[in-house]
Amino acid sequence: MNKIKLISYSILSGVLLALAWTTWGLGPLLLVALIPLLLIENHFYTKRNESRSVSLFPYSYLTFFTWNLISTWWVYNSTPEGGIAAVVLNSMFYAVIFWIFHITKRRLGSKIGYFSLLVIWLAWEYIYIHGEISWVWLVLGNGFAQNIKLIQWYEFTGILGGSLWVLFINILITKIILHLKEHKTIKGQIVNTIIAVLFIFIPITRSLIMYYNYTEKENPINVVVTQPNIDPYNQKFSGMSNEDQLSLIFNLADSLIDENTDFVVAPETAIEDGIWENDVTASYSVHRLMMYVKKHPKLSFVTGATTRYMYENTPPTITSRPYGETGIRYDVYNTALQFSNNEEISIYHKSKLVIGVEMFPYPKLLGFLGELAIELGGSSGTLGMQEEREAFFNTKNSAAVGPVICYESIYGEFVTGYVNKGANVIFVVTNDGWWGDTPGYKQHLSYSSLRAIENRRSIARSANTGISCFINQRGDILQATDYWVKDVIKGTINLNTKKTFYTKHGDYIGRISEFLSLLILLMLIVKILKKN
Repeated sequence: MNKIKLISYSILSGVLLALAWTTWGLGPLLLVALIPLLLIENHFYTKRNESRSVSLFPYSYLTFFTWNLISTWWVYNSTPEGGIAAVVLNSMFYAVIFWIFHITKRRLGSKIGYFSLLVIWLAWEYIYIHGEISWVWLVLGNGFAQNIKLIQWYEFTGILGGSLWVLFINILITKIILHLKEHKTIKGQIVNTIIAVLFIFIPITRSLIMYYNYTEKENPINVVVTQPNIDPYNQKFSGMSNEDQLSLIFNLADSLIDENTDFVVAPETAIEDGIWENDVTASYSVHRLMMYVKKHPKLSFVTGATTRYMYENTPPTITSRPYGETGIRYDVYNTALQFSNNEEISIYHKSKLVIGVEMFPYPKLLGFLGELAIELGGSSGTLGMQEEREAFFNTKNSAAVGPVICYESIYGEFVTGYVNKGANVIFVVTNDGWWGDTPGYKQHLSYSSLRAIENRRSIARSANTGISCFINQRGDILQATDYWVKDVIKGTINLNTKKTFYTKHGDYIGRISEFLSLLILLMLIVKILKKN
């Protein structure tokens, strides 16, 4: 291959990867997207005596940069620094993983090399999902979010099962192509060809059967979802009073609620009037919400809010900040609240925070940099977090709500935490207006479908701006609102208490891959040391 062909193949792989993150339903392209890059890798592998392993790195980086740039350029709209960092660093991470695979293949041979690509990539995605420095938007398995009929088996594997599927098929087809290129015949690759065909069509066929035969158990609740469409830049935190914002949400809800309505859902940070959890009812907005549900005895109201907690008689957390010159510290939280008649107000604090926007990673080590956190979402600096997930239980019906806040909805095993705490339905409260009319809010919506499939839980999604909707247990998006419109929708969704295999076991594929990766890396280190 000459340099032009190498560059062309690199860009081609990046474009094929990126097409899966469009709204065009092109996820299946992922099954061949890495082939051009793998052919580049094989080029340098066959010339390993003439070139260094690092020669591959610029081409692999170009692939992953192309993928990241096309798929997530929209982050720049809200946080230019974050958008640049997301593209540059995420591309670097994947390029390093691919480079380690290439080194392993050089040192330990082709079979172990290709196997290392599988397990090291999956191990990295697993670490990335569970780390504090985490931007998992482009985990390979997420690329099928627009193709829910093909990945119903995510209830057994989660998104890492999709990543495994993509890597395995790309490797098999690449080996077949290389054999054909060298020998001009399929002979010698018949087994791999059969395996590739089976592993493409069996999961798809199985998924289609699951999709068309899945029947939800009838256990309905009636939900009204509000989309107030308050501009997050010009109204939400400055241009429109908190009283007017809450009145708007009440007016929207009043247009659809009736005596059978079980829940009203309002979006992330719908209440912004400085609620102190030390005395929640002192807030005027909280008082209005309590009066609202009192007028509707059957109704529960779930909403997002910004809350604070003062550490007067308890030790402060590492994320706390000083309260003026008093010597007292307090935490700020991105919170979900539930109001029900004659019950305590339920409180949950968002725990998967947006890096740089809501938190600085590893505050014990980097806490002194917390002031650099970007101001967005009505607060600045690192927000407080809650260690455990929580469900909002209701005595008036059998609903137990998993209150998923915005960014949390892209983390599969994290969301299983709500279900394992008893949630039989999920409410996602979010604000997707920061990115403007870009693919960002559409991608974010589609990831909720993956959570519905993984846990077989119905979802009510309330977006301040973006798309509000209902999602059934198969992942179908129902009654979706338009972007940047004031709207309210009403629907009936079913509760489900059964736990899927994935709900029970989480990202076991990642944990297994971590162990196998360590073994391979130890083999690689020993090989290098012995040679030296």
